[in-house]
Amino acid sequence: MPKFFVKNGQIESEKVRIVGDDVNHIINVLRMKVGDTFNVCDESTSDNYIVKIMEFNKEDILCNIIEKCDDNAESNVKVHIYQGLPKADKMELIIQKSVELGVEKITPVEMKRCIVKLDEKDKVKKIDRWQKIAEVAAKQSGRDIIPEICSVKNVKDISSDFDKYNLVLLCYENEKVTYLKDALKSLNGKNELKIAVIIGPEGGIDISEVEYMKQRGAKVVSLGNRILRTETVALSLLSIIMYEFERNEK
Repeated sequence: MPKFFVKNGQIESEKVRIVGDDVNHIINVLRMKVGDTFNVCDESTSDNYIVKIMEFNKEDILCNIIEKCDDNAESNVKVHIYQGLPKADKMELIIQKSVELGVEKITPVEMKRCIVKLDEKDKVKKIDRWQKIAEVAAKQSGRDIIPEICSVKNVKDISSDFDKYNLVLLCYENEKVTYLKDALKSLNGKNELKIAVIIGPEGGIDISEVEYMKQRGAKVVSLGNRILRTETVALSLLSIIMYEFERNEK
């Protein structure tokens, strides 16, 4: 069943009003008509409802709430990806697939070896576009939240956040002692988890940045004997983390 996000103010007295781009998608792309049903999720509360179309025009769609759903698509594991800025098409892929796999937040990070350099105007445009990609992916995968695409930060900025997490994983191709499996063992027995994952851009993470973040609490880990592309790392780690720690209870 198609799913759309609404703001709390769009729900009132057992009715939901759909506005914006979703109107065109529901009427002209999905070809829905009066009497058809779909799922909506309140962005503020993550509450899900099945609604039925009562009337529509070019500006909005008025729906009746049929029932509130008990579905819960969100994980007990909160993963925040700090992604070294890659080329645009790679970042879009990372965001789309990470949202499908359950990421909570993604922060683009400027690093020494980043090929991409953004000025302040470009940063605002990119964040807006990336947030839209996250929203579309959240609808497609039935999420109960739209994961946040945070403002672009640097290594120093993100290091001040490390104490918020149970574990901060810094993926580094030259690490030869500690592997991902070893680091994840420290989380066994914990229920509600907050994990940060730091991933370098195409050129990798500079050793000076690795040492800086390591001194501030990041756990440097190897992902194995093969070097992964930057767009592969987030998807690989999210799959492993969710497999190991996500609970399936509703």
